[in-house]
Amino acid sequence: MAPIRGTKPLLALAVVAFVACAPAATLNQQSEESAIRAIGQEWQRAIVSRDLERIVSLFAPDVVLMLPNAPVARGVPAARALWAEELRMPGLAVTWTPAQIEVASPTSAVETGTYNFAGDSPAGRINDTGSYVTHWRKINGQWRVTLDAIVSNKPMAMGDPLASLGMDTTAMETRQNSALSWSDLTAPGFPPGVKRAVVHGNPAGIGDYVLRLQFPDGYQVPVHWHQKAEHVTVLSGTLNLGMGGDLNSPTRAFTAGDFGYMPGRTPHFARASGVTTVQLHGIGPFQLNLGTP
Repeated sequence: MAPIRGTKPLLALAVVAFVACAPAATLNQQSEESAIRAIGQEWQRAIVSRDLERIVSLFAPDVVLMLPNAPVARGVPAARALWAEELRMPGLAVTWTPAQIEVASPTSAVETGTYNFAGDSPAGRINDTGSYVTHWRKINGQWRVTLDAIVSNKPMAMGDPLASLGMDTTAMETRQNSALSWSDLTAPGFPPGVKRAVVHGNPAGIGDYVLRLQFPDGYQVPVHWHQKAEHVTVLSGTLNLGMGGDLNSPTRAFTAGDFGYMPGRTPHFARASGVTTVQLHGIGPFQLNLGTP
């Protein structure tokens, strides 16, 4: 018997019709949303326990972190460094609450919500609130963060063009040395014993500030750097200042009345000879970053 012509084309059409009529794989929005919420809660628990490795494990290889007043962190190594610095902050408290999680596909979801951030900085207690957007991608069956973008509620300087540049344009201020309020400087990696007093402004804010630090005799300031430029004036004692990341590098002695200017991202270190007081001036926020940039 001769074969019936056109059998294969008809069979192919039948298969296409069957596939087209077959029900599409359903996306369980509620189940995936619950999974993402659970990972977010796990992330917050890891912050409380200072578990850096657990936090990093929640990121996709191409993760992008966008935090206020900080460079964009791209990739896991940069994200690890950013969170390592964050976890060293004393009194750190970070919480967030999702407002909406939209699972767009089996492998893509967007979360929006609000956050609360608090921690102790060299300039004092920091409290911040705001909103965030997080993009999740499912990799090998696990939801992972590909983008975390933070938007702070802190108001920006408005109106005055000098204020928009971070320059303080408030009314005249005077301070008597005897009236300054001194407290302990608390900063990750910095030995205890340093006292601090805010002379003008808010070092944790965006305007200009004047800050005094008093070091005990023999105090070793570790290698560190600042995101923005720093003006240093020695008021009393001797500050042996060294540049670079090697504590064995030569230092130069600065005594009362001497001044130094260091551009942003310039690593430096110092040692106090005798009780030494210095006055720092710059544009906030004032940040201490250990090591070299």
